[in-house]
Amino acid sequence: MSKKQRRKRFHRRTTPGDAPGVIAVDPQAATPRILAISYGPDDFQQTETRRMDDIAKLRGKQRVLWLHIEGLGDARIIHQLGELFSLHMLALEDVVNLHQQVKVEDYGDHLFLIGRLANDSEHGHTEQISLFLGKDFLITFQEQSSDWLDPVRKRLADANSQLRLRGADFLAYALLDTLIDGYFPLLEHYGEQLDALEDLITEDPPRSIMHRIHDVRAVLRSLRRVIWSHRDSIARLLHDPNPLVTNETRTFLRDCFDHTIQLVDVLEIYRETCTDIRDVYLSSISNRLNEIMTVLTIIATIFIPLSFIAGLYGMNFNTDASPWNMPELNWFFGYPFALGLMLAVATGLLLYFNARGWLFRKRV
Repeated sequence: MSKKQRRKRFHRRTTPGDAPGVIAVDPQAATPRILAISYGPDDFQQTETRRMDDIAKLRGKQRVLWLHIEGLGDARIIHQLGELFSLHMLALEDVVNLHQQVKVEDYGDHLFLIGRLANDSEHGHTEQISLFLGKDFLITFQEQSSDWLDPVRKRLADANSQLRLRGADFLAYALLDTLIDGYFPLLEHYGEQLDALEDLITEDPPRSIMHRIHDVRAVLRSLRRVIWSHRDSIARLLHDPNPLVTNETRTFLRDCFDHTIQLVDVLEIYRETCTDIRDVYLSSISNRLNEIMTVLTIIATIFIPLSFIAGLYGMNFNTDASPWNMPELNWFFGYPFALGLMLAVATGLLLYFNARGWLFRKRV
């Protein structure tokens, strides 16, 4: 996984000096698709429309109106929704700038929340989800179409669902809980990758294993930052008094907060595991290099006296000048004697190295 694949490029479409609240959409973004769900304890209606008149008629008809917008390619529709529900222009600007961090902002009559959806298990990319929470409405914006909201929609269609009996704040909690729980399968995926890397290290690790370790660690670092931001945002919803979030919903938000703590704990364990795997791999390389150097050193040590003996007998002294000038040169057994001396020296060194435990070490 290369850095180009792992990281999305940051690109802000507004130019420096533009007025605040400018909605600069991506020209390649999909045309918005608006799904309107109006529900209460006794009724549930679901329709797809882009007419503001139809949406205005749905508001107030039931206890809660949920608008889910998929696609951010039409600034006019986003403007119209902002005017219809009195949404703050700065929040609408953040909706189309998809590099935003997870946060919660209070605009008086409505809350603006940004979450990050885990939608890419291979590279760890996340998708921005924007939510506007009002007294009787919830508006969600998403860049692309996906099925992560299907469980919540199915629960709303069930007449016995607790969602039908509660307000828009409980619906916002249900969406946040679904979004947070989506990180558990993602972390399980990377946990399996770490297990596979551990198995490779104990066998015959390929040279690319360091790149794989760094890639997994980079993804975990990015996910840690996102999940910590979710933790802080949910903590703010829990502790900051706001009439849009009831005490009953805060009770359920505590469970969602606990899930973020679990995710953070798992991430910390996995990051430490990455470090341990890297250290074990580097240690194994160092140990292997030490073993190779030990063998080469032993071979070189053995050949040092052999080279001395061969060099000594290759000096070609004249035995006619003096009987002390290498008498072995004219000896019948001179050549076997030199080879035997070399063999005796090499054998003696090997026995000495083995006695010191330098040759065949016992593996624990």
